[in-house]
Amino acid sequence: MAAPAIREGVRPRTAASEPSTQKQDKIQHGYCKPDLRDDQIVGGGKERAVTHYTPGIVITEKGRESDKRMDTHQTWEFGGPWGVTAMMTFFPMLMYYLWICLWFYDGKLVHPTSFSDVVPFFQRMGGHIYHDAFPTPRAFIGYGGLMLVEFVLAWVVPGFWQEGLPVPSLNYKTLWYKCNALGCLYLTLIIAALLHISGIYPLTQIIVHFGEYMTVSMIAGFAVSLATYLHAVLTNQTHRMSGSFAYDFFMGAELNPRIGPIDLKMWAEVRIPWILLFLISVSGALQQYEEYGYVTPNMAFMVLATGLYINACAKGEECIPQTWDMFYEKWGFMVIFWNFAGVPFTYCYSIVYMAAHPPSYYRFSTPMYIFLYALLIFAHFVFDSSMAQKSRFRMQLQGTLKVRWTFPQWPWSTLKDPRYLQTEHGNALLIDGWWQFLRKPNYTADWTQSFLWGAIAGTHSIIPYYYSMFFLAVLVHRCSRDFERCERKYGKDWEKYCQIVPYRFIPFVY
Repeated sequence: MAAPAIREGVRPRTAASEPSTQKQDKIQHGYCKPDLRDDQIVGGGKERAVTHYTPGIVITEKGRESDKRMDTHQTWEFGGPWGVTAMMTFFPMLMYYLWICLWFYDGKLVHPTSFSDVVPFFQRMGGHIYHDAFPTPRAFIGYGGLMLVEFVLAWVVPGFWQEGLPVPSLNYKTLWYKCNALGCLYLTLIIAALLHISGIYPLTQIIVHFGEYMTVSMIAGFAVSLATYLHAVLTNQTHRMSGSFAYDFFMGAELNPRIGPIDLKMWAEVRIPWILLFLISVSGALQQYEEYGYVTPNMAFMVLATGLYINACAKGEECIPQTWDMFYEKWGFMVIFWNFAGVPFTYCYSIVYMAAHPPSYYRFSTPMYIFLYALLIFAHFVFDSSMAQKSRFRMQLQGTLKVRWTFPQWPWSTLKDPRYLQTEHGNALLIDGWWQFLRKPNYTADWTQSFLWGAIAGTHSIIPYYYSMFFLAVLVHRCSRDFERCERKYGKDWEKYCQIVPYRFIPFVY
């Protein structure tokens, strides 16, 4: 048998290897300047303190105890049962309201004009939903067909198998993920193009009958959420339950639901929302071409922006198993509804606005177009490369890194000998690349993209900016959730990490 591969690394400190108090007093960490004299700082040309022969992330006993505590329900998030019930009730209503305002009321936030108009107002809103968003067979066939095609393609198309992170609830077993989203994306686009050109299923009807498709997506979100919850309960695969039906239905009951080779959580995160969002942008562009004989630079911007995003998700799919979504978040209504309905039918408001209004409403000067396009490309570069840096760093620690040369491979996506903070828990915190400047550089770049998606529609309506406003709230909340968990998980090592990387989103500001 061949000898195991040798990988340099650092194992967690023991009492015998603890640096002296005098040495610790001299150690001073600063922003982007980790003190390499600290035994816990590894990489960056610094010689490893220990060489061991078992590639992988080694979790200490202290780390296992911490993981066990975190893998139980401890606190209520999102306002607890009442808060999540309100979100599940009012968010679909908000989706209908904003779409109605965009499509029928010139992008204005309409409201009752008087007390006596309250009932007629809701009757008008209900009328729009009934007449223009009723779930038709056309919408069921279109949306359901997309789900079926994506599921079949995910099952049969050859792919790259990526090992995930050790899962504490599975006694640190690692799961394998089939990564074939890029091939599935190209096949989907070919199928969609053939359906449109043949006239069997013109893509323009997605934007024209937007309300119908949105309603079907909501039905799918609720139905899949309920089916997943019942499956977890009936098969005794529940995880981190609170005892409240509403809360567990919202947060999820199962951590790693799978059907055959398909991990449903990763499948839904990549295939449905972003492919559908890209098709919505293409639908808007085709609708403009049919109406005006050309596609505006603004709509072309959204085709490019959504295309870059889905391509990034597909080409870097092997990085997704290393993310918190796959490792910790359960598959419940919060994630399912958002992937099936929230992302594709709220992130596209600028597309809907431009499809419902003439180009004169959102025309810019040539220099402004150059600036917007250039900023989009730069923000996407930071987003894509920072996500790749962190995920590939984790793969390097596991000894599982295999870079797939999919297009485009942005510069600085793979760090060589990166610096990191080795924690007593056993995990490592990256302090190199984009991650030496901010704790969440991917969030900053991602939000910048979201803002541009609204700005490209001009300033006549605030609704196209909904995505960036909502996304900012989501990112700030998620950031606080992540940091709170990390503080509980890593203790003093997290304090040390925050000395080296003190800023969350904006250097020297926040």
